[in-house]
Amino acid sequence: MRTAKSHGGLTVQAIAGTYVVVLSFDLAEADCAGLMGFSIHRQDHVENESYYMKGNKAFAATDPGFPAGSQYSTKDHPWQSFQWADYSAKPDYRYTYTITALKGDPEHLVPLAEVQLDVTTEAVTGQKHNVYFNRGTAASQEYVRRFGDRSPDEVPNKQAFVWLSRGIYEALEDYLKTCEPGKHALRIAAYEFHYAPFLDLIKKTIDRGVDIRIIYDARQATGPKNTNREAVDAAGLKAYCRERTEGASYISHNKFIVKLENGCPASVWTGGMNFSENGIFGHSNVAHVIADATVAQSFMSYWDLLFQNLKNAPMKKAVEKLAPLPALPLANGECCVFSPRKSLAALDLYHELAMKAAEGFFMTFAFGLNDTFKDVYRNSGCGVRYALLEKKTRAMAKDDPQRAIEEQAIQDLRNMPENIFAVGDFIKTNAFDGWVKERLSGLSKNVKYIHNKFMLVDPLGNDPMVITGSANFSDASTDKNDENMVLIKGNTRVADIYFGEFMRLFSHHSFRESLAWRKPNDPPKPLKTGDWWKDYFGNTQRAKSRLIFK
Repeated sequence: MRTAKSHGGLTVQAIAGTYVVVLSFDLAEADCAGLMGFSIHRQDHVENESYYMKGNKAFAATDPGFPAGSQYSTKDHPWQSFQWADYSAKPDYRYTYTITALKGDPEHLVPLAEVQLDVTTEAVTGQKHNVYFNRGTAASQEYVRRFGDRSPDEVPNKQAFVWLSRGIYEALEDYLKTCEPGKHALRIAAYEFHYAPFLDLIKKTIDRGVDIRIIYDARQATGPKNTNREAVDAAGLKAYCRERTEGASYISHNKFIVKLENGCPASVWTGGMNFSENGIFGHSNVAHVIADATVAQSFMSYWDLLFQNLKNAPMKKAVEKLAPLPALPLANGECCVFSPRKSLAALDLYHELAMKAAEGFFMTFAFGLNDTFKDVYRNSGCGVRYALLEKKTRAMAKDDPQRAIEEQAIQDLRNMPENIFAVGDFIKTNAFDGWVKERLSGLSKNVKYIHNKFMLVDPLGNDPMVITGSANFSDASTDKNDENMVLIKGNTRVADIYFGEFMRLFSHHSFRESLAWRKPNDPPKPLKTGDWWKDYFGNTQRAKSRLIFK
């Protein structure tokens, strides 16, 4: 949901997804002289709780001397930014946020203006679009607070895995457990297909009498081929599977499940989450369930093609016949794009849609920034363009001379005030003031942070665009690999959920990357008592970010 309210010169806007509420604050520049920050109070009407939210910094003059990793009430140590997000929100909850702009000094904070805003978060289930994001941030202060310096396997009762899942695996289990014999059937297409508890659940579901058929990637020896085979054999699923082997130079990169009801496709589970321990609990991923017969039928027809195990040439021909690219301007609703295709026309379509962004553009990159989208970040007329990257470049050797060239190209884009980039990172030492050392989960190998593949065009507008699925917005994902994407236009609920989760991941990694410019044991950086707000006005990245929320 979206809501906004103004009082006394202060405007507060809320964008609420399922687990995230993003709040933006705005004051006229002339009213900001002496601004110390914003206190944020939350009343939870479901659990009947009421308290000030906390931040990670304190004023030097009133610092209570808490140990590293502690948090401070924004009542006494206000938030010094024009955006704030509640990452502890719960789905389908009603909250009242009270935002107070404060002036004065650290010992005597004085209210300038106050806004009270009622917000209801989105429900996770029971909708046409049900969207699930895993935690995706194992290397975090919250993980350390909850579980200390322990790997997920070392935490009793699988509680670290529950926290990392954030409901995504539970939703996957429910997708199978709700199947009724004689009524439902499942058709699965998988790249990584080796999370043993999931495969065991599939076997139990089959044993209950549910019709399930699977096709999984077995193309490249360097891919998940052998691991998939071993897991399938161990789970007793070989008789229900077919291997995707043709086109051995490429990958069958899908991660979807079609659910049929009384013989008719009823819904599809899709997104970027592999059916592996790493995919579910390790790096960031999204699963997206669409309860729409037309979309489900498209995926079912695509699954039928995959199950034929066609060579690439006939596969491309069949895919383009099944799912021709949509005409522009795109109509509201959903449309599917499948791969492989004969050309890069689908990538060109995404480029054209991206170039039409007017108010904001947000995109994730798990394997480098394709030249098609470098052009968007270089030449788009959109004033605010965010990018969240796993790494600065695609996978390359450190001594590859092309690596420095590509890194410089990314830096050149980052130097443009319209572009706001973040690259995956974590806190590797206790030597930064107020922050404790984090640890990677150990579940991820090739991709440690950002595995998402989605693009948001004007997500805060009235006609937002969300493009999501398995493809990495690359040449290979378009004309070589088996992939799926769904284009969703005009659905503000879906856009709000994706936007909130993008900002959660972006803020997390943006801060951690910023520590690279600091030296360990530098003097602490407390809350500021000067004009910290000036950077939010003028031709700066922060100013442009503030304006997108107005």
